[in-house]
Amino acid sequence: MTITKEQKDNLFVLIKSLSKSEKRQFKLYVGRLGVNEESKFLKLFNILDKINKYDEAVILKKGIVKKQQLSNLKAHLYKQILISLRLNPSHQDIRIQIREQLDFATILYHKGLYKQSLKILDKAKNLAILHEEKNIASEIVDLEKIIESQYITRSISSRADELTIQAKDLSLQNVLASKLSNLSLQLYGLFLKRGYVKNDDEFQQIKKYYHDRLPNYNLEELGFREKLWLYKAKLWYSFLIVDFISCYRYASKWVNLFYEKKDMIILNPVFFLRGNHYLLESLFYLRRYDKFKNALAKFEAVTKEKWFPYDDNIESLAFLFIYNNKFNLHFIEGSFTKGLPLIDSVLEELENYKNRIDEHHIMVFYYKIASMYFGAGDNKKCIFYLEKIISNKSLQMREDLLCFSRILNLVAHYEAGLDYNLDVLIRSTFKFLIKMEDLYAVQKEFIKFLRGLGDIFPHEVKGEFIKLHKKLKEYENDPYQSRSFLYLDIISWLESKIESRSIGDVIRDKFQMANAKK
Repeated sequence: MTITKEQKDNLFVLIKSLSKSEKRQFKLYVGRLGVNEESKFLKLFNILDKINKYDEAVILKKGIVKKQQLSNLKAHLYKQILISLRLNPSHQDIRIQIREQLDFATILYHKGLYKQSLKILDKAKNLAILHEEKNIASEIVDLEKIIESQYITRSISSRADELTIQAKDLSLQNVLASKLSNLSLQLYGLFLKRGYVKNDDEFQQIKKYYHDRLPNYNLEELGFREKLWLYKAKLWYSFLIVDFISCYRYASKWVNLFYEKKDMIILNPVFFLRGNHYLLESLFYLRRYDKFKNALAKFEAVTKEKWFPYDDNIESLAFLFIYNNKFNLHFIEGSFTKGLPLIDSVLEELENYKNRIDEHHIMVFYYKIASMYFGAGDNKKCIFYLEKIISNKSLQMREDLLCFSRILNLVAHYEAGLDYNLDVLIRSTFKFLIKMEDLYAVQKEFIKFLRGLGDIFPHEVKGEFIKLHKKLKEYENDPYQSRSFLYLDIISWLESKIESRSIGDVIRDKFQMANAKK
């Protein structure tokens, strides 16, 4: 099965993302411009609004524009939609309000109304500093300095010193925030490219990379924004070196920044959502069930509050993070059959958000769906969703997830009794895995085991399961190797084969025993 990519036109995607009220406002906005109903760009808007799939031939057939003019018309329509959205009260966040005040002050300055301009700038600057918008605050101070430096206002002599000190403070804070945000982004990029460290050499490389780039700071002097970037950088470093306790520590600090300052949730909802996701991911890896369950309930409750800001992007991210972790809750509990109804809800929402959720995250959902079916004993459905990942040749996805998709696919084929082409599958999986720079020892052992299955008599299989189980148990507490068991619980699967029980029962018993000890 080959997945063909649907052509995605930016203008078409933008129009399809508009709500009914936003479309209505756009038409009212066009009316206020004095543009009549015969306007070409309004006609183009109506055509794109009605069709379900972008098709240039359909547009040209309507005869409103020639092929060589279409590109310009689309660009004009795109700009007008953005202007209309900017005027919409639902999109008027504090950043837009501050920038609007800066624009007003600039106009007044150019008109020679200097005192009026400075009055607006002072209010806008205080608002920017209050909401940790220090980049805009710095721009405002720069304009204040320009006006004051002309001696137009004849203001008091201390004003120059005051602005100079303020500019210097803001500059230092912005430089620190920039260095921390750069480090956070670089570490995240490394994580996407390389995944978790697999040995001491990789650990030392990442450790040096991190410490060489971490700027000096005094925690007590940091504002909300600087702390946020610091905790992000420390979180990604902790993920890279497989230190999940530190991941939990810094994700908690990140999330608590928001819970302590509710206004920042409203101003930065995306960072709030992401922080909670990483907090839950850390707790999932640590198997801290009670903390995970409580954090997920609190997170979901906040997103349902009336004051919580919602737009298309936030809505799709909230779905992505909450449902990912609802899957994880079932994986911790071993309640696979109970989790099956979640799949239909997720598939329905994925269809609704298909233009807003990137392909990588869709494939992560497919892996979780496959894992849920595998745990519930429905191996054919497990294979169906894994095939969507494996056959997607254009996919940019973390290597370790692609690797475990193939290994789980092998196991599911074996479980389903589809062993007529198991040799071919093993060869293609092995071919894929040797292209990876570094395999986990767990992966190597498992592939070696599967390759030898064809030479084993049926009555000897159980003995081979026991041997492999003993070998893999050695890696269970290894800081580098244990990571692989979080994607695919091979040990529990082997125990299910040895004990002739379902994998769901094995994981559920382990979960109940762990909770009883607590």
